[in-house]
Amino acid sequence: MRASRLLTILLTLQNRGLVTATELAEQSEVSVRTVYRDVEALAAAGVPVVAERGPAGGYRLLEGFRTRINGLTDDEAHALSLAGLPGPAAELGLGAVVASAQLKVRAGLPAELRERVERARPRFHLDAPGWYREADRSPELSRIAGAVWTDRRIRVHYRRWAGEVIRELEPYGLVLKAGQWYLVARSAGAGERRDRTYRVVRIEELHVLDEVFERDPDFDLAAYWEDSSREFAERLRPIDAEVLLTEGARGMVRPLFGAHVAEVVEASAGEPLPDGRVRARLPIETIEVGVAELLRLGPEVEVLGPPELRAAIAAGARATAARYG
Repeated sequence: MRASRLLTILLTLQNRGLVTATELAEQSEVSVRTVYRDVEALAAAGVPVVAERGPAGGYRLLEGFRTRINGLTDDEAHALSLAGLPGPAAELGLGAVVASAQLKVRAGLPAELRERVERARPRFHLDAPGWYREADRSPELSRIAGAVWTDRRIRVHYRRWAGEVIRELEPYGLVLKAGQWYLVARSAGAGERRDRTYRVVRIEELHVLDEVFERDPDFDLAAYWEDSSREFAERLRPIDAEVLLTEGARGMVRPLFGAHVAEVVEASAGEPLPDGRVRARLPIETIEVGVAELLRLGPEVEVLGPPELRAAIAAGARATAARYG
């Protein structure tokens, strides 16, 4: 543990130059007194650490000194894929590993590239969760990630809308979508072996088994997620509404209905009519939901069918007009 901390201090000084004892203590989650002892140990080992006194002081390495100790461990190499996601990396139990890997990578960069990296860090930030929703918090996430890394089978007690189930799974990967973690896994029992998606926060109990499974070399996590997301969107909106849309309404479809609906609208849009409107298909979930959604477009949309949707829209419009009448 101390050896890892000494290496972290050394690489931090090499990457950043002058660093205070307080900053080093906060980074390593130790006391300032411990940092003093660590710096003394580095000096005793022949590392030329220079202490600068005063309010603006701190520690730095002697000008021109560079360490060659920057090889990545296996865990650090794996964790580099999460280097731009410090929050999710910490949720997976890899926060410290990612930080260590980043230090080593920056230490091995030429001075001019290292300066560009330091300039970019305070200018760009990724915030994964979506607006108006809490990010998932699951105590089992890091253990699931461990099973994914090691190809270990798991047994889960899973809570779904139709009831609770117990399943034995082969965990193939984890996906973070708008602050929500999903497990992509293959059923491990006899019979049909299907790939499914599980919301991690709905896993009530988790048992990591000793059995190791053989990963399908043809499985592509990104391709699976893209296909399943498209199928989910299609199942979620099984009813096609026939609509006439103004140019203004077409521009409002994506922010109000999402990318999938916008793609269907644009793919089905015909040639503009004399009044500038276009005829298109707009998928909706149910008649009731469709009424609420389409009324937001006001007079920019005219519903042609199904007939029950057109009638419900007309009734909703009359009720609104009467309320303000």
